[in-house]
Amino acid sequence: MTRSRLSRLATAALIPAAALTLNAAAWAQSPPATPPAASTPATPSAPATPAPAATVPTTPAPATSETPAPAAPATPPAAAQAPATPPAPQVQVADPFGEEITLSPKQMVTFVGKANWDTAFDTLMDAFKQITTVLDKQGVKSSGNPMIVYTTTDDTGFTFLAEIPVDQEVKNLPKAMKMGLSPDGKALKFVHRGSYDNMDNTYEAITNHLDDKKLEAKDTFIEEYMTDPLKTAEDKLVINVYVPLK
Repeated sequence: MTRSRLSRLATAALIPAAALTLNAAAWAQSPPATPPAASTPATPSAPATPAPAATVPTTPAPATSETPAPAAPATPPAAAQAPATPPAPQVQVADPFGEEITLSPKQMVTFVGKANWDTAFDTLMDAFKQITTVLDKQGVKSSGNPMIVYTTTDDTGFTFLAEIPVDQEVKNLPKAMKMGLSPDGKALKFVHRGSYDNMDNTYEAITNHLDDKKLEAKDTFIEEYMTDPLKTAEDKLVINVYVPLK
């Protein structure tokens, strides 16, 4: 990160089925060969009993070209159905840019330091290491994300506070460390992703945002490391940048 950007900030998001019909054959009746005599009345003959109709087999005939096979169900089983609506794709939510927030004070173990721009990141990481070593020796665990507070900047370098939040008072601190509170009050929140060396682009965008909105920032800028800077590859860093407002 070059010194010009931060310095500028310091001063300044059918087939139908065919029916088969079987007709029974009619029985023929033979007329009487000789007409009955007049004196002897003819004995009425018993009415002819028609033969029973031919029995049609009850077994359904196999499907033919004239008799189509049963149609498939209109709706396939639920298990075989494809989902009617594909799941909606996940949308990447944009990082906050210039979001107005209110910072709450947190109890911190603070390292007071000074760095030049050429070795800024190494100096900051060394400060975090020193605080971590002190906490580990006393069995104290951090209660949040480490922070850097820039107190002054110029063309050659800057002064800073490296801070790690804790839930208890830590005693017997080295000369360069002390207990304190993190900054509080109204601020704008920005997010940087990537290496510390590329912070220049983020601070340039912040500067332009402040100019466009005609906002005045205090002479303090805060970086909260959302990923552990001591264990995360530098190009994978996620840093929240807070700009306190006047």
